[in-house]
Amino acid sequence: MLGLLAALMVAMPASCGTPDRNRDDAPHHYVFFRRDHERITDTAFLNNTAIVGAQLTYTWRELEPTPDHYAFHAIHDRLKFLRLRNKRLFLQLQDVSFSEAVVTPDYLRSDSTYHGGIARKYEVGADGVTHFGGWVARRWDAAVRARFARLLTALAREFDGQIEGIVLAETSIAFEDPAQQPSGFSADSYAAGLRETLTAARRAFRQSCVIIYANFMPGESLPAVDRGFLRGVHAHAAAIGAGVGGPDILPNRPFQRSHSLALIEKRPAGVIAGMAVQDGNLADRNRSTGQRITVAELYAFAVSRLRLNYLFWGTEEPYFTADVLPFLRALPVR
Repeated sequence: MLGLLAALMVAMPASCGTPDRNRDDAPHHYVFFRRDHERITDTAFLNNTAIVGAQLTYTWRELEPTPDHYAFHAIHDRLKFLRLRNKRLFLQLQDVSFSEAVVTPDYLRSDSTYHGGIARKYEVGADGVTHFGGWVARRWDAAVRARFARLLTALAREFDGQIEGIVLAETSIAFEDPAQQPSGFSADSYAAGLRETLTAARRAFRQSCVIIYANFMPGESLPAVDRGFLRGVHAHAAAIGAGVGGPDILPNRPFQRSHSLALIEKRPAGVIAGMAVQDGNLADRNRSTGQRITVAELYAFAVSRLRLNYLFWGTEEPYFTADVLPFLRALPVR
């Protein structure tokens, strides 16, 4: 009962984000500039009235270079620039990478309290061979989670109500070979750790929206192997007033259709959702017709099936200039 009451106390109001814009009738459009933050000065972005704002990625490493020493000046600068031009800011906070890039602070690796702080992850490629797939913070480790929660609290102290929202990076990681699993990891502890981090984010951000990219989870493969991990993250988000989403809109992919897309489509009323159109999404083809998906088709799926509140459009070329921007310019002004 106490847990339920606590969840209700932090439940997100329907007006999270920007109260003077209604993003429930049709999704708000953002450009996902990733790490190319300087591109917020592009006139094609600034002059497009259908685009509400920018989504920018920041890493844990750059925001907290040393324990409890936070470097938020760059966010302040970008936020000021955008607000002067009537654009909003959505942050994406990365504690996971998909390359050799380490996105967590060095002190996590040097202090034994954090048991190494990060772990290598491994995924099976299209060739059937297991490959190194990047780094992930030890999300299942209570000591590491506590440090990440402190960062979330510090960010909220500076930006809650000033930014539209914050995205927690995708949940999908893999350790395909059991021998490659890091110490202390289990699928159960990983799922529990994600739920705790999501709670920490909602407790910190009371006005700005909180979205977790809950797309896949280690230890299960829906619908055949369902241990309740992904469903549990989505259910927890709904219970505490957080939003859900994912890094890819791929309606022609069976694996996506059986995981994040299905859960987003069936989410309870009042739960916000935001998804990104990332590299490869607009190059995807319908398996039956062989035709490449169009921006209009993807948008229709996002609106009619997923009922998205936020769409974060990536800048992959040639699609961004040739297809995305003209489509957005043609939308009616809201």
